[in-house]
Amino acid sequence: MTQKTMDRFYTAAGVEPAEAGCAVVLDGRTVKTPQTRAELVVPTRALAEAIAAEWDAQEQKVRPRDMPLTSYAMTALDTAGPRREELIAGLAQHAETEMLCYRAPHPEQLADRQQALWQPLLDWAALTFDARLNVTTGILPVEQPEDALHALRNAVAAHDTPELAALSGSVKAGGSLVIGLALVAGHLTADQAFEAAEVESSFQIEQWGMDTEEETRRAGVYADLAGAARFVELLHA
Repeated sequence: MTQKTMDRFYTAAGVEPAEAGCAVVLDGRTVKTPQTRAELVVPTRALAEAIAAEWDAQEQKVRPRDMPLTSYAMTALDTAGPRREELIAGLAQHAETEMLCYRAPHPEQLADRQQALWQPLLDWAALTFDARLNVTTGILPVEQPEDALHALRNAVAAHDTPELAALSGSVKAGGSLVIGLALVAGHLTADQAFEAAEVESSFQIEQWGMDTEEETRRAGVYADLAGAARFVELLHA
């Protein structure tokens, strides 16, 4: 979904039954996605109503940044469906450089925090997907076992199209495939995912404070993670 604002051109958003679920409509006309012009139809009424509420909440300007559920639904229709295999391959590649495997050798406080937040997630991935990843404190890339990479690719591919859209957004926001998989699986809340993804940033802020640019970036990360978590929840409502 484009991030450019536009004038509000409709009076009210609503929901109508559709063959594959529920359609989001504006003044009775089904919303179309920006790239493929597909009709905005989602699997559950709960999700459709939440997306319609995002459109109704817009004022004089429509601000896509404030509409995460709409964005994930459109990504599912424009990207996760038509380019499914490409998206799976791209997400699976994150396992080769999984952020949780690269630990700070110092300061000790940061290293301890990474261990406390990250190791349980790697243990979860090992138990859930049989994907045991190697950890390093060096600056050189660490090679990951082929069977672990294959297992994580299968884990990505197991998601249906809407879930894949949410996974893609959460991996991009959090910088970690494992965090994304845990969030979409419901193993992590959005708050927990944010804490794990931003552990180094949070540590630096504690030491030196936070500027406006960093505050804006972190707010965007949290919004994307929270949006993905709610999107998945409403998919199964």
